[in-house]
Amino acid sequence: METLTSVLAIVAGAGAVLIVGARLLASRVRLAGELGAKVVSARAPITLAVSGAAMLGSLYFSEVADFVPCRLCWFQRVAMYPIALVSVIALIRRDATARWYIVPMAAIGAIISVYHYLIEWEVLGDSGACGLTVPCSIVWFREFGFISLAFMALAGFLVVIVLNTVSFDSVSHQREIS
Repeated sequence: METLTSVLAIVAGAGAVLIVGARLLASRVRLAGELGAKVVSARAPITLAVSGAAMLGSLYFSEVADFVPCRLCWFQRVAMYPIALVSVIALIRRDATARWYIVPMAAIGAIISVYHYLIEWEVLGDSGACGLTVPCSIVWFREFGFISLAFMALAGFLVVIVLNTVSFDSVSHQREIS
């Protein structure tokens, strides 16, 4: 399961990079703009898939694999779980404005994930953020040498942020004019 979820984290991170790249190239490369616009037009189901997978993955690791979540893991869950719920509602109601609720939660979660990841790599000290029984510096696994649970959460938050903030509307409008 660690390998599967690690690969999903790499796919999420790569997806965020590709969306940003497509947006940067969209005015010069027609295919980049078209593909990017198609991906972004499916933001609600993709956001639900990413946040739902992150939620189910975190529940698997704590409830099945018995990895006890630290305090920062809980804060990351507090940011991710509502994104899954809001995504379901947005998908059902076809609410394009839900992204304005989703992005702030994902940004808070990403900040916590970066902080947690830096603690895991001992770049930053714990500074009392976690308890003694389950320290935030504990790394249950490091797949491919760098992917931990905090990294997975960060990848999920980043793709949610990018997917819900990048727009290809101005690019298609510019093409219509020319």
